[in-house]
Order: sequence, then structure tokens, then C-alpha cells
Amino acid sequence: MAVSTQVTTTATGNTLRRSVGLFGLTMISLGSIIGSGWLLGAYKGATHAGPASVLSWLLAAAMLVVLALIHAELGAAYPIAGGTARFPAFAFGTLTGFIAGWTGWLQAVGLAPIEVEASLTYLNNIGWISRNLHLLNPDSTLTSSGIGWASVLMVIFTVINAVGVKALSDSNSITMIWKVAVPVLTVVILLSVSFHPGNFTAGGGFAPYGAHGVFAALPAGVVFALQGFEQCIQLGGEARNPQKDISRAVVISMLIGVVIYIALEMAFVGSLDPSNLVHGWATPIEKGAFGPYATLAIAAGAGWLSYILYADAFISPTGTGLVYVGTTARLSYAMGQAGELPGFLGKVSKRGIPLGSVIAAFVVGEVMFLPFPSWQVLVTLVTSATAFMYAFAPLALTALRRNDPHRHRPYRLPAARVLAPVGFVSANLIVYWGGFDTTWRVILGLAFGVALFAVNRAFNKDRDPISKADWRGVRWVPVWLLGLLVIGWLGRYDSGASAHGGELNLLPEWWDLLVVIVFSLVIYFWAVRQAAPSEQIAEFVADDEAKLAVFPGEELQDA
Repeated sequence: MAVSTQVTTTATGNTLRRSVGLFGLTMISLGSIIGSGWLLGAYKGATHAGPASVLSWLLAAAMLVVLALIHAELGAAYPIAGGTARFPAFAFGTLTGFIAGWTGWLQAVGLAPIEVEASLTYLNNIGWISRNLHLLNPDSTLTSSGIGWASVLMVIFTVINAVGVKALSDSNSITMIWKVAVPVLTVVILLSVSFHPGNFTAGGGFAPYGAHGVFAALPAGVVFALQGFEQCIQLGGEARNPQKDISRAVVISMLIGVVIYIALEMAFVGSLDPSNLVHGWATPIEKGAFGPYATLAIAAGAGWLSYILYADAFISPTGTGLVYVGTTARLSYAMGQAGELPGFLGKVSKRGIPLGSVIAAFVVGEVMFLPFPSWQVLVTLVTSATAFMYAFAPLALTALRRNDPHRHRPYRLPAARVLAPVGFVSANLIVYWGGFDTTWRVILGLAFGVALFAVNRAFNKDRDPISKADWRGVRWVPVWLLGLLVIGWLGRYDSGASAHGGELNLLPEWWDLLVVIVFSLVIYFWAVRQAAPSEQIAEFVADDEAKLAVFPGEELQDA
């Protein structure tokens, strides 16, 4: 039978407004994918892998497309606010759901300040801004003036999000026209005006750093640039036609992002001055240049393009920051509603907005502006946290297919028995390539979240006690985290988060990847056997549908 898609858009009580269509959802995800990553991703990839950085983008695309398709099925079948936090909760219980949600919140809450800082760093290259506003210290951290201007941007993001999800969607859709047009224009100009095919074998050959360089480029900015497809899923509770539009938005946004980024890497490598590559790829453009495409445009005689690029260096990252303030709020809202975080985070305003969660995202974002490490270190941390978050989805997909088989799934992942474990392995490889120093920092952040969860539960006497099924569903998680930490310690990938790195470099090349793959598969098949029983899954889903207003006004029937 057909599925009715008529949805009420009235917000009452804890009901979110369903006011975002397919175009808005697609632009939400694409707006997250195209941010500061497009301005720096190709440069960082080239310094790690040389011309073979093109392979880094292809590998990252293959991995993330699999993960995106997994999220597409989950998002369409369970269209709920903060979905990445709730899918693992449905499959494995409260404890695992919180860890997954907290992981997602950690990566999301850091994105807005990273994008704002990237915008201001680009602007600081303009002479009169640098002279008059003094945005950056010599070590590239924000000055007091820089923190002030960054705070202004965060306030603007917060106000737009507080007005309503429609304002978020509409404002993002407007900026997205610009954000897609500029990189496409850049590719066309650089390929037609200044392209040197010989660059793809210069500076030590096509792969001067071997396979190690191809893999190391992924967490250095390549995966960071491509991530974000799941952001429309976080707004699943506010989609007009979630069962059809969420999966389409995930796939469309991901495909557009992949095509743009691979074309940008080709244009970047081919447009470099060949004389800069004589001594290798460590500094393919002048050292310290921030905004490599603007530098290439000027060298190619297209100075007018550099002005557009500097404008985009502000618009693209700030547009992405705007999106992440909103989606961060949906994650904490979902966890607040579930009783995993303080209850005020799970309440909505009269306009149907999780205002407490929006304000919390603003406050934590402000803290992130303090003199933390470099943009690159923060990007690596966020990339690894995102990979941890993505890793929960393949497990949830398999567990929910087994124990919630009658759920209507408008989109079904083909060859799920193969692609689900491939997706889990892919996420774990990204974590490993990020380096030991990054992994232990992310796990430390998870430990802090678990402590916060325990304190909240201790003061919330009305919550049901943790069940045996919850304990069963979470017992694989610490083994998984500890295993990845040990493999990273024994491995050979330096995250750059410390002066010398914590890796012992004991695992031989290629054998280290085999260790990660085998370990991941063992965890995967063990974890899915710990899934919650069908009755508990049905109870969890029904409870969230009631509290988070998943289908307000809809009459859903199995097709």
C-alpha cells in the first residue's frame, strides 16, 4: 500500500516542525561537505601523497559512499532528530546509544568553530584587514580581536538557528548556490589556463611517498572535506517527507561533493608551477600561503578569480558553521529527550526549536576559540571522531535488519551483508590512519562523556535502571576502543598531534592494515550478536517516535 506523506507542521509541546523538503535537506548535507575543506583539502592531500593524492580522494570517496548509503537506509527507515545518536540506541540499548551520540556531538560541536577560524584566517591574508583588525597571533591562534569577530559570527549562527529550521534551511540554500559555483569555476579556469600534465610525475614520481602517503592524506584533510553527508539525517524529525527525501538527499549531496573534490585535486596538482616541485611536494606553493587556489589563480594571470576565492574563503566556511550549530543542537536534543543528558537540552521552544541545545552549541563553540592547537590538528581530531561515529551505523543497520525486520525501509542498501562490514572496516581504517595521538584524545573525550552520563543518571531518579540487555549491548564497545588504541600504538601513522608521535612503528607496512581489517571484522560479527531483542527495539523506537514526534500527523503503513 502507498505511504501517506501528509505531515503537520505545527509545533506543540515537544514537536519539531516538519518544514524542510528534499532541496533543503540536500543543501544541508552539501553545505556541510563544502566548507573550509575544499580550500585546503587538495593542498594538504598533495603535501602528504603528491600526485597520488588523487587516489586518496578516490579511496576516501569509496569508503564514505558506502557509509553514506548505510546512513541513507537508516535515515529513511528511522527519520528522527539526531538520528546518528538514536540508531545505535535502537539496536544496542541506552549505553551504546549514548556513546555513539556523544561521539557525534563531539565532532559536530567542533566543526562550527573550526570553520569560523578558517574564515578569519583567510581574511587575515588581506592586507588592510590584517593591519586594522589583527585577527591572528603569529602562531595562528586568534587574538582577542579575532575571538571577538569569531563570536559575532557564532551569535549570527545561533540567532538564525533560534528563529527556526526553515530559516536555517533557506539561508543555507542561498549560500550553497555560491558555494558550489565557485569551486566549479575554479576548476574550469585552472584547467583551461594553467595546466601542466607533467606535474603528475614530477617531484619523485606519481606516488613519491608510496602507499603510506596515500593513506596518511585521508585524515589530514581529505576525509574531513568529504564528511558531512549525515547532517540531513540529524534533521530527520523536521523533514516534510522523510521516508523518501532523506536517502535521496544523502546520496545526491555525496555524489556532488565527490565529483567536485576530485576535480579540484586534479586542477590543483596540474596548475602548480613545475619549478616548485623540483625538490618534492613538501611545499608545492610558497610556504605559509593560506588559500592555495588564490595563489594559483594569481600565478595563472586570473587575478580576478583570487578576489572571488577570498570572498568564498569567508562564505563557504561560515555557511558550514551555520549548519553545524543547528545539527549539533539536534544531537544534544535527542540525547536530552532520551534522558542521557540534562533535560533542558531536550525541550523545544514555541517555534519548535531545541533552543537550549542551540545555546549549548554556542557556548561550547566559544570555548573552542581559546588557543587550542592548529587548524590541522583540530581537523585530524574531528576526522577521527567522525569515523568513530560512522562506525556505529553499519553495526546498527545489520542489527536492526535482523531484529526489526518488518520496519518499512523506503531505501534498502544493496548487498548489505557485504557492504555493512566493509563500512565498519573503512571507519576503523580512517581512525588508524589518523594516528595514535589522535585516537587516545578522542577516547579521552568519550570517557568524559560517559562520566557526564553517569552523573546525569545519578541525579535523575526517574529514569529506568540500566537493563541487562543494555549491558550486553555495550560490552563490545570498550574492547573495540581499546583494540584500536593498541593497534594505533603499535602502528606507523603519526597524527602530528605531538612533537614526536606516540606510535612504535612495529607493525610492518600492509600487515598493519591486515591487522586492522581482521580486528574490525571480529568486532563486527561479535557486536551484531549483542543486539537488543526485537521487543526492546520496538519499545525504544515507539518511545522515540512519541517523544521526538517522528511522524506527527502521518499514517504509516508497510508498503
